[in-house]
Amino acid sequence: AAGMAIARANHHKEIFLCTRMYQNKIEDSVYTLLKDKIAYFGLQNNFNIFANSIEHKTNGSMFKFYGIARNIDEIKSFEGATVWWNEESQNLTKKMFTTIRPTIMRNEGAEMWFTLNGQLISDYSWQRLVEVPPKGALVRKINYDENGFLGESALRDIAEEFEEDYELANHVYNGIPYADDDQSIIKRSWVNACVDAHINLELDLFGACCVGYDVADSGADRNCITAFNGAVAITMDAWKAGEDELERSSLKAYGYVTDNGLLSYDSIGVGAGVGSILKGKGKKNYSKFNAAAEVFNPNKEYSPKITNKKKFENLKAQAWRDVADRMRNTFNAVTKGMKYNLDELISISSDIKGLEELKGELCAPRSDYSKRGLDIVEAKKDVKKRLEKSHDLADSFIMGACPHLVKRQGGRLNIDG
Repeated sequence: AAGMAIARANHHKEIFLCTRMYQNKIEDSVYTLLKDKIAYFGLQNNFNIFANSIEHKTNGSMFKFYGIARNIDEIKSFEGATVWWNEESQNLTKKMFTTIRPTIMRNEGAEMWFTLNGQLISDYSWQRLVEVPPKGALVRKINYDENGFLGESALRDIAEEFEEDYELANHVYNGIPYADDDQSIIKRSWVNACVDAHINLELDLFGACCVGYDVADSGADRNCITAFNGAVAITMDAWKAGEDELERSSLKAYGYVTDNGLLSYDSIGVGAGVGSILKGKGKKNYSKFNAAAEVFNPNKEYSPKITNKKKFENLKAQAWRDVADRMRNTFNAVTKGMKYNLDELISISSDIKGLEELKGELCAPRSDYSKRGLDIVEAKKDVKKRLEKSHDLADSFIMGACPHLVKRQGGRLNIDG
């Protein structure tokens, strides 16, 4: 990329905006690479190399260097850029991309260059730049096998690394991001294995209907539902509606309940009013899901000699771990042929709209511990800061998957099959 940049800047006028997440000193940027290419091409007489920029002596080409994290407002007002080159783009966030993109692309013929070695498949940068890139984008993988300067000893060493730890070597040398975040409660590989698991395992996991309903609290939050038929997630929906539309949203969510099934709703904040709305409309079979409530069946053993109340700080932690355990079991059943009871498994229909978004959200929250040393789920505000959005689909999924962890109000579930 550096060689192409210098060649173009030497041929005609180009204004390069060169960025990275943090730039404590100019040497942290591609500044040194560009200087080296100027020397390599023998173009020292064509460029002025200043302390904080590089400029062509005659055609007006220029390279400017910024750290995005501390200079995003200044970058927004940058005029005339023909190329935005962001290095180490695995750190690129949605806010950075959506803020700088209009600044660059308002210039006719402008281009955006991103170089990265992806860290996690679920990262915004990988999803936005590689998996679902902007229209007209060219995605090019450049790996060690195209480097003609690597000697035999280096190639032998790389081959040994692939034998020792394939996933690590695949990340380092082939740029393949990790599927799983070790800190995540739910691993992406587990979620992938759950897609159509009931079909792949040839098991009847269908049963009673349970709909999880995450109520929008404020701002960009959405109302989200996930409908389960037994242990199979079959439908998802998401819509924006304000607090003043709670009645309409509550009834819409309840509309997904079939066959005398159950609606499990988030009862914290705005959701506190859902129950009274449903009661006033004569609806039955709905349950509060209070994430901060004490655990369900506190004295029941989660594992040998460890009860639920000695394992989990609250209902939220218990529910997320319950789903994680079933997803891990499903992964083992699908990939290793291990056997489990039907109620120890979970499946997700591939027909669900927004499946990839759901995968990312389910894998986002990380394990944490309370002041009492009990399991908790990473705070929602912290997850939102990393994702730059709420994981509301995932929350509705967890509620829909855990009817056995809530107290049912009115009626009974109708178990099919």
